[in-house]
Amino acid sequence: MHGGLGICAAFLAAALVCTSNVYAWQGKEATDATREANRRSAEGLPFHDKSDFDDAMRGFIAPLPNDGRIASVHGGDAWNLAPYAFLSGADNGAPDTVNPSLWRQSRLVMINGLFKVCDGIYQVRNADISNLTIIEGNTGIIIADPLVSAENARAALNLYFEHRPKKPVRAVIYSHSHVDHYGGVLGVTTLEDVRAGRVAILAPDGFLEAAVSENVMAGCAMSRRASFMYGTALPPSPRGHVGSGLGLKNSTGTRGLIPPTDIIRKSGEERTIDGVTFIFLMAKNTEAPAEMHWYIPKFRALTAAENCVHTMHNLYTLRGAKTRDPLCWARALEETLERFGDKADVLYGMHHWPVWGGERVRALLGKTADLYRFIHDQTLHLANLGYSMQEIAEEITLPDELAKTFALRGYYGSLNHNSKAVYNFYLGWFDGNPAHLHALPPVAAAKKYVEYMGGANAVLARARGDFKKGEYRFVAEVLSHVVFADPSNQEARNLEADALEQMGYQAESGPWRNFYLSGARELREGSPKALPRDADQQAKTLPLDLYFANLAVRLDGKKASGKTVSLIITVADTKKQYRLDLRNAVLHARECKSDEQAALHVTAPKEKVLDLFEGRYTPENAKKDNVFVGDSEELARFLSLFTTFSPAFALIEP
Repeated sequence: MHGGLGICAAFLAAALVCTSNVYAWQGKEATDATREANRRSAEGLPFHDKSDFDDAMRGFIAPLPNDGRIASVHGGDAWNLAPYAFLSGADNGAPDTVNPSLWRQSRLVMINGLFKVCDGIYQVRNADISNLTIIEGNTGIIIADPLVSAENARAALNLYFEHRPKKPVRAVIYSHSHVDHYGGVLGVTTLEDVRAGRVAILAPDGFLEAAVSENVMAGCAMSRRASFMYGTALPPSPRGHVGSGLGLKNSTGTRGLIPPTDIIRKSGEERTIDGVTFIFLMAKNTEAPAEMHWYIPKFRALTAAENCVHTMHNLYTLRGAKTRDPLCWARALEETLERFGDKADVLYGMHHWPVWGGERVRALLGKTADLYRFIHDQTLHLANLGYSMQEIAEEITLPDELAKTFALRGYYGSLNHNSKAVYNFYLGWFDGNPAHLHALPPVAAAKKYVEYMGGANAVLARARGDFKKGEYRFVAEVLSHVVFADPSNQEARNLEADALEQMGYQAESGPWRNFYLSGARELREGSPKALPRDADQQAKTLPLDLYFANLAVRLDGKKASGKTVSLIITVADTKKQYRLDLRNAVLHARECKSDEQAALHVTAPKEKVLDLFEGRYTPENAKKDNVFVGDSEELARFLSLFTTFSPAFALIEP
């Protein structure tokens, strides 16, 4: 039977501990080659400039209570800063096992608590990977971007109430369609208050569709990769997890979604919420497909959402997502600068810390826009000279005026993989070499590579020599072939792990470090056999048409071949009727008229409909309850065609 929860948010595995011995693993020492690489990486960067540390502490009111520990309603911790204490306190320099620039960023990210941005605007930082922003109105408050988890958002709001008047939430704003900017909404308001009109939910045009397509339809594949990107299974330590560059990590509490009640559709739209006027600017197809910036004249305060923070961001995120448009990104920042740059005294983000002063606001917006334009223009410049995607990534370098700005460093994205994203955005995966057009799949290719190289022992002998010379990139690449040809070759796995580990120690990008170290861990200990499920509540609030779109992705095309089914669903609590037709191994779903007929018919509230498709309610019980009309065995066969996705598939082995 298909059973289980079919909706997997992209951050699911990124917020889970996949084995009980997560804190048992310890990495090896840095090699001489890694120490030298890290020393060279720090040359020329202005580490003497402490202005970011001053800004990160400006307006500090109070730290998170209980050492930053937030309990999950499902047991355990949704958040705990205590294991990361090594990032706080006096800075005696980066350890050999962490890139010095990433170490600096992680120490900045570790700063936590309630902060005053300006009169009327407060933020709680490092209570999750994102910031919770509170804007004070005449009679209540407006919440912007309520974190990943409800427990974390509730704790952040309670910290605010400990130091500011306790007023009701009048509105929640989602700046964009990623789960760390809406998932904790049930911690700051309720569905009942929203339905009653007591709380408005504002979001940019296309928000719900983007949230579903990016976080749900490919969610399980993303979630497995996200576990590597965010280093879920890595222990916090100088040899393990030190953060993600964008924030520390993702919380592990309850995630949900309340659909928007008010959609912002075009730039220049204004909303006055509880006496505070917001002027919105659309930023579609930037860091998210649906994103928006806003300016608050009353406070002379501006946010560019996640499009302008203290890191180079991802034009392609390593967890997997649609490639982002760098020109749209740059133009949105340029338009923001043009419209509001001379009016803003502070620029606050949905991650990291603000900058104050009109000149500094304009400089950061302008340089960030130029960063994405440079990556776009110079990638295509080199492509038009005949460089391949891989060659461009090795050739492209930032000019000093951008490279030496800490806010543009590759702590989250990287110049290397962002240039590949631009190439792919315009030219796709194929580089034009016909030898790459129909290449062998990984296992078959790996076996031939190992055979051609004289067998696994010959490869290992050469790889050991290259490892001693610090040539870790090629050692990892060539040994990956040995592992794919024979996953049981533990000697090859261990040496590949050693190479990946040193690459992780050298990486300036938090996600690169986490990928390398997570890969090393699984090569040594094995891929997870299963991952626990999280407390994702998004399915319950999704419109059924979007739920059925995801259901179509779960259909097993091979099992469905040659089968035809028609099912009509009448949703008792909304009176809407949907028709599901299976033909040509494709599931078609649409809202239909009340007089349409089908052999199978379900009449039930939305929650019961979801229970049926998620395996919590059987066709036999539906028949007994007079919820279902038709052949219950035929319905059971239909439901059996849908797969329950698990994010516990292998990445570093077949």
